[in-house]
Amino acid sequence: MTRITKPALDVVSIRSDFPILEQEVHGKPLVYLDNAATSQKPRPVIDAISRFYANTNANVHRGVHTLSVRSTELYEGAREKSRAFVNAAEAAEIVFVRGTTEAINLVANSFGAARVRAGDEVVISAMEHHSNIVPWQMLCQRSGAKLRVIPIDRHGEIKLDEYRKLLNERTRIVAVSHVSNSLGTVNPVDEIISLAHERGVPVLIDGAQAVPHFRVDVRALDADFYAFSGHKMFGPTGAGVLYARKSLLESLPPYQGGGDMIASVTFEKTTYNVLPHRFEAGTPDIAAVVGLGAAIDYVHALGYDAIESYENELVAYAVDALSRVPGVTLVGTPTHRVGVVSFTVEGVHPHDAGMILDHEGIAIRAGHHCTQPVMDFFEVPATNRASFAFYNTRAEVDRLVAALAKVREVFGS
Repeated sequence: MTRITKPALDVVSIRSDFPILEQEVHGKPLVYLDNAATSQKPRPVIDAISRFYANTNANVHRGVHTLSVRSTELYEGAREKSRAFVNAAEAAEIVFVRGTTEAINLVANSFGAARVRAGDEVVISAMEHHSNIVPWQMLCQRSGAKLRVIPIDRHGEIKLDEYRKLLNERTRIVAVSHVSNSLGTVNPVDEIISLAHERGVPVLIDGAQAVPHFRVDVRALDADFYAFSGHKMFGPTGAGVLYARKSLLESLPPYQGGGDMIASVTFEKTTYNVLPHRFEAGTPDIAAVVGLGAAIDYVHALGYDAIESYENELVAYAVDALSRVPGVTLVGTPTHRVGVVSFTVEGVHPHDAGMILDHEGIAIRAGHHCTQPVMDFFEVPATNRASFAFYNTRAEVDRLVAALAKVREVFGS
């Protein structure tokens, strides 16, 4: 039998879909390696947003006129695309939010109000983004619960044995990242979820750094909550998704009050709308949700098998190339890594290195990456972070390596 395989990515053609990549910065062709902060947007996404405003713009769910009906169809069509994207059981399990941060805050406030009391415990990991730390700290301060932290090792990987010890009868929820935004570590979230479920504890997964790089199946993971942002996966800012198991959503109080999340309102009593609308108060960023739907279509057309194969090879090339640069030290050496390589340059503050790289046309991130506890653990004030997408190339890695030689030359390293 002849096996039919999908062709590898045509990166030259893909790059032509991203108009921003065609520009020069400081007279040099742009090398964009800050995808973990936000990804660039292909023309199909830009065009979908433009078409919406040019031809369809109207509020959703509230109108009977033609434009409102069209707008609602596009908005709810994006919900169905999002459902299929993560393999949720039904569209009612997909709540549109502004991004991962709002999704986590929704759960921390709604689930927290319903389920977390004084003496309870919330478990997170030491590698979390601030958006998966601060909302839980705030919940613990309000409720009298305690925040427990899973330690990591020098490779930048979660210590699963220590995680097992943290789980107990007081644990109310576990919240961990699927992929570390500052280290690139792919966490064993299937095992993390399974261990929590043995004790009847629900789990929230921050998937912001996962969905741009590989396929996510929330039912295969058995996730209770899964959050991601559109802008990190080639969609616009202002739109993201919270997947939540329907049985959990039905038991939780609304996060915000306002229009569209109600069934009826009197001064004596308000009754709430059906799922998922009761968690979507007010007018949403409709155009951004339409753009998110277009981004999902774009990623599907490329295919995750091709994306993973290409990106894994590219990141391995970057890790090898950067590890050979004199004075460069990689921060975190996880066994399973996607998308991100963090490093320091001996004798050079990351911000200074980032500015020199910018003058070479290379955009990376310099700072603590909203993971200050990770920086504290590795005893560095900040790192340089190169983060990759399927439109990046080996030639761009080579330009980064060459520019780092210039950084060391400028600072006499």
